[in-house]
Amino acid sequence: MTPRLFLSAAHKSSGKTTVSIGLAAAFAARGLAVQAFKKGPDYIDPMWLARASGRPCFNLDFNTQTHAEIAQSVAARAAGADLALIEGNKGLHDGVDLEGSDSSAALAKLTAAPVVLVIDTLGMTRGVAPLVLGYQVFDPEIKIAGVILNKVGAARQESKVRQAIERYTGIPVLGALPRDGGFTIEERHLGLMTPMETPASRAAIERLRHAIESGVNLDGLLEIAGKAPPLPAVPAVPAVSTRQDIRIAIARDSAFGFYYSDDLEAFERAGARIVFFDALSDARLPDADGLFIGGGFPETQGPRLEANASLRADIAQKIRGGLPTYAECGGMMYLARSIRWGDTVHEMAGVIPADAVMHTRPQGRGLAVLEETADAPWPVAPSGPASIPAHEFHYASLENLDPSLRFAYKVARGTGIGGGRDGIVLGNLLASFCHLRSTAANPWVDRFLSFVRARHARTANAAQRELAIADLKTLVERRTAESAAGAVSSKTFDGIVDEELREGGAA
Repeated sequence: MTPRLFLSAAHKSSGKTTVSIGLAAAFAARGLAVQAFKKGPDYIDPMWLARASGRPCFNLDFNTQTHAEIAQSVAARAAGADLALIEGNKGLHDGVDLEGSDSSAALAKLTAAPVVLVIDTLGMTRGVAPLVLGYQVFDPEIKIAGVILNKVGAARQESKVRQAIERYTGIPVLGALPRDGGFTIEERHLGLMTPMETPASRAAIERLRHAIESGVNLDGLLEIAGKAPPLPAVPAVPAVSTRQDIRIAIARDSAFGFYYSDDLEAFERAGARIVFFDALSDARLPDADGLFIGGGFPETQGPRLEANASLRADIAQKIRGGLPTYAECGGMMYLARSIRWGDTVHEMAGVIPADAVMHTRPQGRGLAVLEETADAPWPVAPSGPASIPAHEFHYASLENLDPSLRFAYKVARGTGIGGGRDGIVLGNLLASFCHLRSTAANPWVDRFLSFVRARHARTANAAQRELAIADLKTLVERRTAESAAGAVSSKTFDGIVDEELREGGAA
């Protein structure tokens, strides 16, 4: 089994993400294959971990995955890697469930990964010991194998903190990072800036790598990781299909980038070829049978999205022409008439009869549960129309909605578009604020592709009929000429067409 580490913290914003990024980069620089994982519904942290490690990062999420799926993901995706690095979310024991079933601690136990705590030492010396001791004894099943100190001031403070932890807890301090603003990745309303929006992302990762290399005992961490017990054998991740009979255009740029790595894999496993495009610079949509625009930050890229009028017009024309489309959150905002942020308004694609308006506080945040309505356009999953676990995090609302709009979902938990609804349905378009994850219980990628294939087949049949009618028109013209010459009896065009279509089975 691949050696593995679980990075957690005493509380949110302790610096575990920056430490995780630095560790991934430092181990990768040693020539190790580092497979990163991130707990919970999260898009931005995995982008940074993927860039630091040089491999896709995968999410582990109790809300959408079963325990078996999580174990399979870790075992199968880490196979062949030299180190599995799992980053938790929030504090080690934080979560929705009072019993801790959805906490980072529960995930550490499930993955049998030794825990390394990142401790924010700002303003602390000896008092850090009871904090760490409390985490050590709160759940004896959790093996806290080491501590990394963050935001350390002078050398004197570091010495006192080290001595206190090691004396009172027996847990080794594996390193320390100084209080340095240069180690911080810029944040904004939805969390960290994405790597695609950070021109100096590689330089930021390199700064973190050098800090980790100079301040953290990497060999000690590898020794701890190597003591992780083996996980039960699980099936390998299914291979990518060689079928690839349809093409799916997916927006990926500074405005749109919220995609799960395993969801993108699911497209390819199900026989779709992904064609990425840039909504900021590409003049036209690539040739495709379906379109997926995920979440992101269209509000920060409003001027550039508006300036690319040719692509907006092309997307609008194709969706109105029947192109099967799925849009989540930022993607839905892009398809609205406009995006307003403060006093600034930018024109968008205009497919959805509504306006996206940014607010200073979240309008929907957290885990969500959706129930499909009769207007949901995709084929029903084999498991049936059960409730769908999802998540949302949006500062935007949709205003000035057309009252005749149809919705694919009732929101049993969460906000969605509002009024207990989410999932606007317009023709072959489904657009919602909530984000889905393709899992065994909710194989949304397979359902969407089935929808795309059905529409593709219908379009192909219609095209064949048009060709058949064109050929019949030629035949009718010839027969009409023959009739005028007395060779055959006269028939109307419609009559000949109907007769030929019936005989040829084209109808």
